[in-house]
Amino acid sequence: MRPAVFLDRDGTMIHDIGYLSRYDDVRWFGSTVDAIRMMNRAGFLVLVTTNQSGIGRGLYTEAALQSIHERMARYLEAGGAVVDGWFYCPHHPDAEIEAYRSVCTCRKPSPGMIQQAVRQFEIDLAYSFGIGDKLADLGAATAAGARGILVRTGYGESTMRAHPEAAGASHVAPDLMAATSWLLLQSGFPRATS
Repeated sequence: MRPAVFLDRDGTMIHDIGYLSRYDDVRWFGSTVDAIRMMNRAGFLVLVTTNQSGIGRGLYTEAALQSIHERMARYLEAGGAVVDGWFYCPHHPDAEIEAYRSVCTCRKPSPGMIQQAVRQFEIDLAYSFGIGDKLADLGAATAAGARGILVRTGYGESTMRAHPEAAGASHVAPDLMAATSWLLLQSGFPRATS
């Protein structure tokens, strides 16, 4: 079994522009590639978990989202960083498209996407982390049995102002690189060499 990092997408890996519907609008945070590469080298599975209610609202399709994720994966791989799995929730209780209108178990803060990942990969949740900029990200990680890290990028700063106690976060970090550094230290990295 391996530890995993469950990464939120918008506001954590990339700027949150609201309902991202095409790759040309992706704006990466500067340290995303390096942070994911560090997680890879430390032996963590890196899994993206993202609420995508824009699908249910009819703003873009699942095929469009998958195309964005494929291009994001290629960008990361060009920098030596690998995302092992992409998980998304297209549902929303008020979705315009009836097929996606539901109260589901995959929409964060429910842990359904993390549970899907656990079924697909052999994951040790006790040594895993969830990183995101919203309370929903922390809630999903905690409900699944992982430790939650809040980043101050995206909605993180406003989340901290509204909830100074960070709603049970194990750590609050300025950005993804700082969150990665902290989780690696918590996990015993760097390891001493003989």
